[in-house]
Amino acid sequence: MEAARKLEARYTYADYCAWPNDKRWELIDGKAYALAAPSLGHQRASGEVFRQLSNFLLGKPCQVFSAPCDVRLDADGDDGDVVQPDILVVCDSKKLEDGKSVVGAPDLIVEVLSPSTATHDLIRKLLLYQRSGVREYWVADIDSKLMYINVLRDGRYSGSAYSHDNAAVPVEVLDGCTINLVKVFEGL
Repeated sequence: MEAARKLEARYTYADYCAWPNDKRWELIDGKAYALAAPSLGHQRASGEVFRQLSNFLLGKPCQVFSAPCDVRLDADGDDGDVVQPDILVVCDSKKLEDGKSVVGAPDLIVEVLSPSTATHDLIRKLLLYQRSGVREYWVADIDSKLMYINVLRDGRYSGSAYSHDNAAVPVEVLDGCTINLVKVFEGL
């Protein structure tokens, strides 16, 4: 099945929960998108970002999660936005209370691009995350070895890009945290 393939019906989180677990899906504006299995390079980059964030957050109140982890961005509305970011950080423990999913916008989301999902991650998800109030959205392009960083300011993302040779890129929403992109893109 093609990654990020759109089905035509409108779905909610209740529909999503009833689907078989043999495939990963996301809902954006009630439309279903199938997700492809990540490549090994995708897994390496994602795992390294997770490791660095996890090490930084030891003993701190924020928590880091990796896919698959359901994030319900509009649980107070029609519940038609459910995503599974590669990495996410949540600093408000109330968003974790249902024990099954994150309910509300994470503070930080990191996505690793795949060729089949680039448009999905760079356009559709960027607009969704901006609208939903995700404070910081990072996108790792493992082919070009660039990290695109979007920080929410006055309801809109302000973006910048960092190359693979940056050893200390600051995470704005986590005071004192930096990500070593040399390590993230090493061996890719």
